[in-house]
Amino acid sequence: MTVEFWCGGPTPDAVQAAVRAEKAGFDGIIFVDSQNLAEDCYVLLGLAAEATNTIQLGTGVTNPVTRHPATTASAIATIQARSGGRVHLGIGRGDSALAHLGYAPAPMRVLEDYLIKVQAYLRGDEVSFDTDANVDSLGLSDQPGGSRLTWLAPDVPKVPVDVAATGPRAISLAARHADRVSLMVGADPARVSWGMDVAHQARQEAGLTGDIPFTTYIPMVVHDDPDVAWRMGEGPLASIARFSVMHGNIVGPVSKAEKATLDRVHDAYDMNRHGQGESAQSSLLSTEFAQEFGIYGPPTYCAERLQALVDLGVDRVIIAGGPALGADDPEQARAAERLTNEVFPLLR
Repeated sequence: MTVEFWCGGPTPDAVQAAVRAEKAGFDGIIFVDSQNLAEDCYVLLGLAAEATNTIQLGTGVTNPVTRHPATTASAIATIQARSGGRVHLGIGRGDSALAHLGYAPAPMRVLEDYLIKVQAYLRGDEVSFDTDANVDSLGLSDQPGGSRLTWLAPDVPKVPVDVAATGPRAISLAARHADRVSLMVGADPARVSWGMDVAHQARQEAGLTGDIPFTTYIPMVVHDDPDVAWRMGEGPLASIARFSVMHGNIVGPVSKAEKATLDRVHDAYDMNRHGQGESAQSSLLSTEFAQEFGIYGPPTYCAERLQALVDLGVDRVIIAGGPALGADDPEQARAAERLTNEVFPLLR
């Protein structure tokens, strides 16, 4: 099986990050949708589409609260048309984007309704008005009977939609309504296999035929010293780990030691330091937890761990918050170069 490698995360110059990622051999790059912490992802995607030629582009991830589904669909479909069909829409319940507006992640029913509508808009289907629609109060001689993106070009492929999911309800929802399931469960093959089993069962129970592709978000840093490696990536590691205990209940299979660490991360999580190292949450991590939940070490070790996930059926890996290409820190830049120059060739 061929595996794609994607990168992403907020950077000082996201468009140049896309240019560097394309040149380095990444298959795709994602842009976070967290309006208080990063520049607007759709604007950046449009600029990146103009600045690149082959790399795939996506949201990692948008949410069902901050934009109307028609607005999200129109924005991503515009970039799809302008990029020559290189765009993907990643969506989840929302985390930092909503926390900085004072909200918890969207309820599952909200995400499901939103996802169904976004998919319909992207197909060019008509979507019924909300029950509180009141355009008829204007006394128009005629008016739309429903909502549709009328400008979609028939020769442009539909934007594929993937759902970033950690718990069984979100994974099942993704398996029923999305084009791809993106698992945020860490790098442990047992947890990834569990997530895939949940998705397969959901599709079977829904009477859906055919398989669905899987992505994994993996905290990973390439370095000869595993302890140095995970310390370089401790911020993203803590953030992804938290998704497995976001509401205080562990989801997925974990050891007793992992459960204890996840519980501590949940209780100490400081959203003001989301994704950052040297935070209250990252200080609670250990080498043992890092090596179970992420992939940190020399190139051959990283390749072996990734191959185990590919063998399960994962065909896309998103390196979550790894060292950035062109980073000012020489050690960070070297880690990124070793990923593309020494790990990728072992898996392609």
